[in-house]
This record gives sequence, C-alpha cells and structure tokens, in this order.
Amino acid sequence: MEKVWLKAYPEHIAKEIEIPNISVPDMLQRTIANYADHKAIHFYGKEFSYQELGAQTGAFASVLQEDQFVKGDRVAIMLPNCPQYVISYYGTLLAGGTVTQVNPMLVGKELEHILTDSGAETIVIYEPLLPVLNQILDHTSVKRIIKVNLEGRDTDDGLVVGFTQFLKSATKLPEPVAIDPQEDVAVLQYTGGTTGRSKGAMLTHRNVIANVVQVYEYFKDVIEPGKDRYLTVIPLFHVFGMTSCMNLSIYSGSMSIMLPRFDLEEVLQTIKNLQPTSFPGVPTMYVGITNHPKAEQYGIDSIRLCNSGSAPMPGELLRSFEKKTGAKILEGYGLSESSPVTHCNPSFSTRKPGSIGIGIPSTEYKIVDLAEGTEEVPVGELGEVIIKGPQVMKGYWNMPQETENALRDGWLYTGDIARVDEDGYVYIIDRKKDLIIAGGFNIYPRDVEEVIYEHPAVMEAVVVGIPDAYRGETVKAVVVLKEGASCTQEELIAYCRENMAAYKVPRVVEFRDELPKTNVGKILRRAIREESM
Repeated sequence: MEKVWLKAYPEHIAKEIEIPNISVPDMLQRTIANYADHKAIHFYGKEFSYQELGAQTGAFASVLQEDQFVKGDRVAIMLPNCPQYVISYYGTLLAGGTVTQVNPMLVGKELEHILTDSGAETIVIYEPLLPVLNQILDHTSVKRIIKVNLEGRDTDDGLVVGFTQFLKSATKLPEPVAIDPQEDVAVLQYTGGTTGRSKGAMLTHRNVIANVVQVYEYFKDVIEPGKDRYLTVIPLFHVFGMTSCMNLSIYSGSMSIMLPRFDLEEVLQTIKNLQPTSFPGVPTMYVGITNHPKAEQYGIDSIRLCNSGSAPMPGELLRSFEKKTGAKILEGYGLSESSPVTHCNPSFSTRKPGSIGIGIPSTEYKIVDLAEGTEEVPVGELGEVIIKGPQVMKGYWNMPQETENALRDGWLYTGDIARVDEDGYVYIIDRKKDLIIAGGFNIYPRDVEEVIYEHPAVMEAVVVGIPDAYRGETVKAVVVLKEGASCTQEELIAYCRENMAAYKVPRVVEFRDELPKTNVGKILRRAIREESM
C-alpha cells in the first residue's frame, strides 16, 4: 500500500521519530528532574508529587534488592488502580525486574497459570484477594507476598507483609542496575485465558518507551505538559491503561486522577470536582455517561481528549456522547503485543467514525491475504492487518513456536481481519481468532468452553460473542447436555461464576439437541454466531 495516509500528517507532527535509548525508570527520573513538585497522582483526596513518587519507588526497589532480588526476576502486580500500583511497577523496573501484569478479577486456576508460567517469586496483591492466592500458592514459585489495603490498615501476617511496612524497611538507596532497553523485558503482558494458550507478550523497555513517545507525538496538539490531568479509570493491568494513562501522564509530567473501578456517579462527580483534561476509556464507559440524564451538568467539557480503545466504538454512541458532552472521541486500536497503540483517528486531521484511523508515527501497516499472509490486498478488500514498528513485542515468553507464527520478517500478524480505504484509514471487520471483547475485556471462547465442559451435565459446548448495547459484545454459550442429564441456564451460569472471572461468564445460555458441524465433526462456531446475531 502506498503510504497515502501520511499526507494527513501536518508538518509539525513527525511521521518518523527517534526513540530515546532509555529505560522506563529513566523516564520517571527525567520527569522528576523537570516536575519534582508537580502532582503525579491524585487518589481519593491524597496526592503524591513526583518527588514523593520517586522516593517511594526507590524504597520499593531497595527493599527488593536487599532480599536477594536479581535482575530479570518477575514481580506480579494484582491490584486495582491505586498509587501502590505505580510504585510497584516502577520500583520493580528500577530494581531490574520484570512486571507481570495480573487482572484482579481472575479466579484461582487463572491466577495459577500466570504465576507458574511467569515464574514470579514476588506478588503485590490487593488484600481482599489473598484467599484466591492462598488456594493455589503451593503450586507457584511465590516466596514474597506484599499486600495492599486501601483502607489504611497495614499489618504483617507471617509471610505476608503490608505495603507500607515493606517501604519503611528500606535502609538505603537502590543499587543501579544496567538495563539494555532493546533487550531487557520490562513487562509480561498476558493475552488472557486460563490455559497454556494464554501467552505472555514480552514488552521490552524500548517497546514501552517507544509507544509512549509515539502516542505523545501523535497527540501533542492536545497535550499540555505539566498541566494535564488524566482520568485513570481504565485498569492499569490492561496494556491500554498502562500506556495511555500511567506512562503517558508520567512522560508528560501530568497528574493521574485514579479511580479503582468505573462507578458512573463517582466518575461524574470526579469530573465535576477535578476537571480532568484527558479521559482514555472503553465504549461501555462512554455508554454509561451518554445515558446519564444529567451528564452535561458535570462539566465534562473540561475534557479535551477522549481516546477510545479495547473494543469497537459504535458510530451512534460516538455521536450521542459528543453531542451531549462536547468532548471529542478519537477511536484507536492496539494489541498487547504492540504495547499497545498502533492506530488512532487523528486530532489534527480527518476523523472517520467506524475506522480505527491511521498509523501513529514510526508505524508501518498493510492488509495481506488471509490464506498465506504474503500478498498485500487491494484497497477495500478484506485481509489480515499486519504491523511493524518499535512498539512491537520481542516475542512470547517461553513460546518460540507461537513467536515464530506471530512475528514474520519483522511484521506482527494481528489475526484481525480488516480493510483499508483510499486514504489509508483502517476498518476492523472481524476477528480471525474468534476473540470476544466485552466491556473492553478480551475473552477467549476456548477458555470459557473448557470450564463449561467440566460441568458433569455438559456433553458439548460452543461460546460466541453476541451484540450487546452496553458491553459491545457479551458471551453466549450454546450447550448440548448429556443424555438423561439436566441443567438450567441459572445453574450453568452459577457454575461458571465459581470457576472463572466475572467478565467471562456467559450472560446467555441456549440448550440444543445438537450443534452444527463440518463433515469431519468440527463444531461450526461461525454458524452459531451468525444464527445468534
């Protein structure tokens, strides 16, 4: 594809950028040098300056090092959005470690897979989640547990140390660690799931830094360094929240207004009181605000930029939100494997609803044939979108074959079916891998199916995504019961709730006598999905 889309770039927005050869903690230190007294984090009335954030990050790294922590060790972080998340993240990297991001909604066996696969020996965990960890602790390599209590109580209990006490035990500054930004892995970002198919994307320090710099350059028309306020309600364990909220706000010397969950009234009141200027989010958040009868009374026009990711943004939702609030939504696209941002509708040029926009600086992309993935298809035709850029992962953790499949000749094969128009704007049409995205969460049907198959009454099952006005998609299970067995929708959903994270649980269950199959007996998932639309 001729790079016609580059014509959308004005002269002051670089098409290609030089990525600084620094580590992620180096980025924080640069910001501290320039904005030491500026507010870095606001969390329920408590504020941290960049100077304070740097001190606590250093203490976290120092205590790790004093306890035989060595370069390359993994630290799992299983927290909601809170200051302790940022301290743990940057402290781990400062000590030379690798952050393993963990969704706090995971149940026991899901957590076990990520901990055993990553080999993490340290976990920073939200205190109410300790029972989940304790279920599987003996099957992991975890030796160090640091608990976080957001209500202020902080006591030690055997092998478990409270976060505040952990920081207080620092006796010296951390020892410098030589980090090679291009080779050393900063983050293991898991792509989802409970089984061996869940892959840890290895994001190097360069990958993470590159994507922050790319996004900053792309949006610099609407970014005010040292002055912006980011409403950080998308989860930091999600790669979108990591880059577009936490790291971008730190890179630009801005304040991150943190909320641990999306509660509509709390979000609106926060907007009214603190007037954020940037609100990265997912469509379900914008749906909630759009449908609130008095949303416009909360001063949402303070927000200059709403960048939407993780799930498709319906055109009607975009128009309704903007008409009601005056804020501007720019829909984008990314993957765990690309740190994550690769595309976005520009603030400086034409915006096309329904499109994910054009490539951000230093990002190449093309649409290739679905059969072999070697031939670029003409404008308007469907194919797989592939991407090349400094934000693309090093590979999958301990998965050489999967890495070879995903990274070919320097290109990341996304698995997403798309088309491109004559201006280079990309439109995602379908998901080659049957991924379901509900409320911004990635759900892999096989993970849900395996749990359903464990129910004693189930003979066969297939899981598909169906349209949902609020979540974008929701999970539907189509089930065939064993002969003579009985099970209701309510019973099966309750079973799923006990054995998987809540966001994966089917909302709809349909029972059938048989499932459509190919002549070799393979269940036709696409046929089920089409029937359910």
